[in-house]
Parts: sequence; structure tokens; C-alpha cells
Amino acid sequence: MSALLVHPETFTNQIATFGYEFLSFESRALARGEEFRGETAGRELAVVLLGGRCSVESSAGAWTNIGVRANVFQARPYTLYLPITTSFRITAETDCDLAFCYCRAEERFPAKLVTPDEVRVEIRGGGNATRQIHHMLTPEFPAQRLLVVEVYTPAGNWSSYPPHKHDVHNPPGEVDLEEIYYYRIDRPEGYAIQRVYTSDRRLDATLTVRDRELVLIPEGYHPVVAAHGYNVYYLNALAGSARSMAASDDPDYAWVRGTWTEQDPRVPLF
Repeated sequence: MSALLVHPETFTNQIATFGYEFLSFESRALARGEEFRGETAGRELAVVLLGGRCSVESSAGAWTNIGVRANVFQARPYTLYLPITTSFRITAETDCDLAFCYCRAEERFPAKLVTPDEVRVEIRGGGNATRQIHHMLTPEFPAQRLLVVEVYTPAGNWSSYPPHKHDVHNPPGEVDLEEIYYYRIDRPEGYAIQRVYTSDRRLDATLTVRDRELVLIPEGYHPVVAAHGYNVYYLNALAGSARSMAASDDPDYAWVRGTWTEQDPRVPLF
């Protein structure tokens, strides 16, 4: 069960596959003026600017001085989608904090920069299960498999709730998706709690997750709660049997949706 919680040294400055069929991930910090060169090869890629500004030159296009937020708790993101067989060079215009969400692919789609104005903001849930969703690579986005969103859970609130899963290919109600949760906490000593479990309890893990750690969701239900006093961010990358976010609630907890009469006034956080 502890293998579901991945520490930063596993994926910092190197691509980690986690044993997944499709998804892999890397985080990288660049100092101002520093460059990073890469190649997507047989993967499509979403580069999410967690903080800072950079310029990108690639065999699929060039983008100058992109990025608007100093950190994830300030604004909506820039996200750059690069297709398979693309070489790229990233130059940091300021100190940069970058997440690289890779996904195995065979089809080539056009490169595209998703700007903050194009990111759809959704306020989801109710009561102390209210959270803020930023939709970057949606099912409608022209890519083969990769889906990317980021989620903000205010201090003390629940997220990914009611517990839901997406591990069975049964469209349109549910599709089979691998998923990662990459966490940031607004204060370094903060934490979140994430549970990952299957209905038969063959998998039943409760994880304490700290800043910059990652949780794997290969299957099962996976709710999150933010520790009191600490706002929690996570970046989700998903890929699997269909280009869909369809999921099913745990039937034991689905009833709570009917109790939500208002949303947390702290949301949106910005």
C-alpha cells in the first residue's frame, strides 16, 4: 500500500513511470536563465507551469515568455501540450517550477498552448466538500489519451468526494483511467489525507501526503481531505480506456450529494 505514495526524489529531474501502462511524470525546477532540453518520443506531453515564466522552442512550434503565477495558489495556469516525436528546449525567464505530465500515445495532434483565459473554472461539491477545479486538457481537447486538471481544496474540506472510481470500462457511466495526484500545500508543514480503497478492501490504504509528494490511483475509490489550516492543491493527470472523465460514486456515500444546500464561501480561492 505504501507504494501508492511516491516521494519527490523518484520523479524530480527524471521521468518516472510508476509501472503504469500510459502515464509518467516528472517535476523540474529551473533557475532563471537555465535551459532544459527534452524529447517526447512515443509520449504526448502536458507541461504545466506551476510557477514562473519560461520560453519554449520545439520542433512543433515556439512560445515566448509564458507564465503568469509565482506559485499554484495565485492564478490559473499556462499548460503547453506537445505531441509525440517532438524535441523541445525550455528556457527559464524567471525561476520556474514545472510539471511534466507524459502519456504513451501513437497518434500525433497539433501542439497547443492553453492560456489561463482558456482554463474553465468549476466550483464543485457543497458544504465542506466544496472545491475549485481548473480544467486544462479536457476530454474535448485534441489529444489521444492525456487529461489534465488541477484541484484546490480549502483547509478542512473534503475533495474527490463522494468517493468515486474509474477502473472499469463501462461507458458512458464509467471508464478505466490511471491517475496521479501531485500535491502542493500552501505551508510547508501542512498535509492532506488520501484514502485509496476497493469495495472488497483488497486495496485499502490511508496515506498522509505532504508538499510535493505524489499519490498513484491505479484503481479504487480515492477521497481526499485537507488538514485544518492548510489549503491543498493537487495536479491530476489521467489516461486510459477512453477520452472521458466518467466515474462512479461509492454507493455507500453517494447519498451525501443530496445534503448539499450551499457551497463554501471561501471558494473560489482566487
